[in-house]
Amino acid sequence: MEVQNDIVLGDLSSFLGSNVQDNGTEHPQDEPNHHEFSLPPADQGKDAILFLVAGFVVEALVWGFPFSFGVFQEYYTTHEPFSSQPSGIAIIGTTATGIMYMAGLLLYPAYKNWPNLANTSKWIGIPIMSAGLVAASFANNVNQLIANQGVIYAIGGSIVYFPALLFVDEWFIQRKGLAFGVLWAGTGAAGLIIPFFLNTLLSTYGFRTTLRIWSLTILILSMPLLYFLRPRLPTSAISHSPRYGLGFLKSPSFWLLQAGVVVESLGYFLPSIYLPTFAAHLGLSPATGSLLVALLNGAAVFATIIMGMLIDRFHVTTVILLSTIGATASVFILWGLSTALPLLVVFSIMYGFFAGGFVSTNAGIIKLVKRYDYSADVGMMLGVTSAGRGVGSVLSGPLSEALLRGEAWKRKTGYGSGYGELIVFTGITAAVGGMSFFGKRLGWIQ
Repeated sequence: MEVQNDIVLGDLSSFLGSNVQDNGTEHPQDEPNHHEFSLPPADQGKDAILFLVAGFVVEALVWGFPFSFGVFQEYYTTHEPFSSQPSGIAIIGTTATGIMYMAGLLLYPAYKNWPNLANTSKWIGIPIMSAGLVAASFANNVNQLIANQGVIYAIGGSIVYFPALLFVDEWFIQRKGLAFGVLWAGTGAAGLIIPFFLNTLLSTYGFRTTLRIWSLTILILSMPLLYFLRPRLPTSAISHSPRYGLGFLKSPSFWLLQAGVVVESLGYFLPSIYLPTFAAHLGLSPATGSLLVALLNGAAVFATIIMGMLIDRFHVTTVILLSTIGATASVFILWGLSTALPLLVVFSIMYGFFAGGFVSTNAGIIKLVKRYDYSADVGMMLGVTSAGRGVGSVLSGPLSEALLRGEAWKRKTGYGSGYGELIVFTGITAAVGGMSFFGKRLGWIQ
């Protein structure tokens, strides 16, 4: 078990007021000539805090909407013009998250070839997201929603999201795991509030006005923050080698970890999508469904930060095991046996915490690979690991609809109250997602 003794629980508060200089241990490009004394410090200080706050809020606005899609799932399946064509509705949400995760495979090589692109392209991402939602507000069939609320929204979100991930590597060196955890906590924080907001708008104004209001909301709140979402290092101070640092792709350790990410992602998104319809199936109100999604996302706020801190202290497979045990147990025991609200509430909190924190293990994968291959490009690693999560997200939509076809969808009795196949699938993927822990014990992971 690897422990990094210089990381303490007071990491977050120590960002401000510290005069420790960046030692450049992970960024030797910080050292040359005249840039050394003009750079803002890494890991602490006003500029690092402003970057992290801006990243947190933008992450919340970009990802909070698709992570709250369960509210739309329940609305679209019970209101015209979509209730008569329910097939494919789940694919809207999983398409959005899937594309945003996979876009890094294209964006990071582009950032490598054109160093200024990440900092300039971010300005068009938010308008594209807003345009996608406005276009979706005119939709009359599910395919139009997939194209606009799914694909176009995701393209815009990717253009904003991936530069932020890239710049984290410059702003935070010793506290990288914690920084990624705080950034990713934005999704959970937004998911604690947005479901109630969307549910109120949907019940009052319908989906068309709701989408237009949200498009304006993200435009107004996000655009001013993009200024602070900037790189720490000037382009001239960074060595942009034509090499992409892809040696990690030859590592069995990396691929075993990546396999766990893909499998875990096949089931990860399903509770947040189906909890509102599951609650309605039990006779609970749409507001209750929004509450369950909010609790799930809210628990993930604390999980991503805490597990990000654990990544700075322990081997990544240890954190994966913790996430796996908690997520698997909550699915099979709590969700599977839920027939009323109290157990569903406990499930939402537990699953949100243990499964929601799994995303922080991406930082641990990067840390592990960089330990034995310093030339590995962080951007490319983020692109590949995120793409693995995206593959799982995209596939989970049609897989979940296939699982829920037939009589099992209609029954209210038995394990899982008619959702048994979906629940078992979610639990199995959560369990298999922890395979890397056993790979470490067998010596397959360094």
